[in-house]
Amino acid sequence: MTQTTDSDKTILEAIDKLEEKLELKIDTFNEKFDNYQKASQSLVNLAFGLITSATIVTLAQTIFRR
Repeated sequence: MTQTTDSDKTILEAIDKLEEKLELKIDTFNEKFDNYQKASQSLVNLAFGLITSATIVTLAQTIFRR
């Protein structure tokens, strides 16, 4: 059997505190990444919408001029 000393307990408490801080930072990073991903997807959707609209308008003008 091993005995835990006061220094071992202190080290374990420090590790637990670091683990909590790391989890908090990871959660914050994940939230920021999700926001960035949603914004990027919205921008891509906007670009495709504009390209599609321009294509439809160009084709409609070409077809209906006749």
